[in-house]
Amino acid sequence: MSVVVSGGGPAGMVLGLILARAGVEVTVLEKHGDFLRDFRGDTVHASTVRLMDELGLGRKFAALPQSRLGNMVVPVPGVGQVALSAFDKLPAPYNYIAMVPQWDLLDFLVAQAQQEPTFTLRMNTEATGLIREGGRVVGVRYRTRDGEEGEIRAALTVAADGRHSTLRREAGLEPEEYPVPFDVWWFRLPRHANEQAAPPNLAPGFGHGEMALSLTRDDYFQIAYFLPKGADAQRRAEGIERFRERIARLMPQYADRVDRLAGMDDVHLLDVKLNRLRRWYTDGLLLIGDAAHAMSPAGGVGINLAIQDAVAAATLLAEPLRHGRPTPAALARVQRRRRRPTVIMQRMQRILHGVMFTPVLSGRRVGPPVQFALLARYVPAVRTGISRMIALGPRPEHAPDFARRPAA
Repeated sequence: MSVVVSGGGPAGMVLGLILARAGVEVTVLEKHGDFLRDFRGDTVHASTVRLMDELGLGRKFAALPQSRLGNMVVPVPGVGQVALSAFDKLPAPYNYIAMVPQWDLLDFLVAQAQQEPTFTLRMNTEATGLIREGGRVVGVRYRTRDGEEGEIRAALTVAADGRHSTLRREAGLEPEEYPVPFDVWWFRLPRHANEQAAPPNLAPGFGHGEMALSLTRDDYFQIAYFLPKGADAQRRAEGIERFRERIARLMPQYADRVDRLAGMDDVHLLDVKLNRLRRWYTDGLLLIGDAAHAMSPAGGVGINLAIQDAVAAATLLAEPLRHGRPTPAALARVQRRRRRPTVIMQRMQRILHGVMFTPVLSGRRVGPPVQFALLARYVPAVRTGISRMIALGPRPEHAPDFARRPAA
């Protein structure tokens, strides 16, 4: 039987690849014509690096342009610099998080999936609605960029179309929303030639009512500026000169290059959401990744969870799909397997919001809580525990036997 997947992000592509290796007919619909979009999640966690090895793709994945994410180091008044994570202390070789441009990762996954005769990718094709018969979902309606409309019928439809999921809305499913104290502005600043040897650490900057985080990339710094929830319009109205002043004060190491921000169009808003569906499926339809549970960027775990959802779904549904349509009970097994890890990570994010972001953005504190920083400094198990939760997650998935291949 066949599967149609709406959304060509990491979750949709991993699901398509693994199901195709099971011999299932899979069609992935991606509404864009390419994957070249800035400020999509680029973190590839240790659990995904291990998955690439299990799929026999480790060497090819390692050849992609990438860097390794360093530890989070924060300044603590009266204490100095304190590392809050220790990825390098995790068991090798899965003791790091890779930073891979998402377009490179997606092109790579597509190339591997297209080696399977049952995999089809349709770019410039957006799923616009659901086809229902007899109370169950039996496929999707689509529209291409050229305006062509049509239908694809399938034994299973998977919504991997993100936090603003069209298919979730069409199914009448409403996620439970949790309060988030911030939104994020993403932008980039150049990395000078004499900085190329700098370690790719996570470098935060704190101020009164604001904070920022710098991620070191191959030839630029990717900056996340955290602003109070809903303050986008007000802060934009201040203009680019005021924003340059804010960044130069928060991160004085970049004061010599903030003029490279030509205007506020160089600053991209992420409307941060944290939510979760009570039910991730209906008869004939399964939702995974952000479509089922939007994650905060705190910890950068969203891609990790989405890919883990895809692995679990492919593992549990390949056999039912080989023999017919998966029942609602089969889809429920996917949710049962992935709900607990999602709840754990979202609870951790909400705690982090409460102890870090809310006090800083409200102006009650500048910087992280001193007690926690000291605990991380003097109790190594705290650092490694945080690192393991971020890099591997509370329930890391493994490639099913049918999808494993010898290293190429």
